[in-house]
Amino acid sequence: MIGEFCLTLLHAVTNTHILHLQSRSFSEHMALGDFYEALDDLADSLIEAVQGKTGEIIQYPADYYAPAASGLDELEDLKEYVAQNRGQLPEGTEIQNIVDEIAQLIDSTCYKLKFLK
Repeated sequence: MIGEFCLTLLHAVTNTHILHLQSRSFSEHMALGDFYEALDDLADSLIEAVQGKTGEIIQYPADYYAPAASGLDELEDLKEYVAQNRGQLPEGTEIQNIVDEIAQLIDSTCYKLKFLK
């Protein structure tokens, strides 16, 4: 489950990068650009923290999912996934704090995509 959670974040980086490049809206292009760059760093921090806490290297499934129809759809799906699955990560406030930062990044980017057009 940890590998699936982390891989979902890494796929979100790739998928939002793709959606960023395909966007015809300047505000969406910028919001998604900021998002995938920040998420990449946060996913890296989370993965390293989990591996440090557990003392094990994460094993990843071989699955991939294509981007959603829009950046907002992609982020709303990710928001739901993170909320439903964060409890599967190792216990510890240091881990959950990083997940909180990821959730905040998703929320603020959803705001930008919905209201700052």
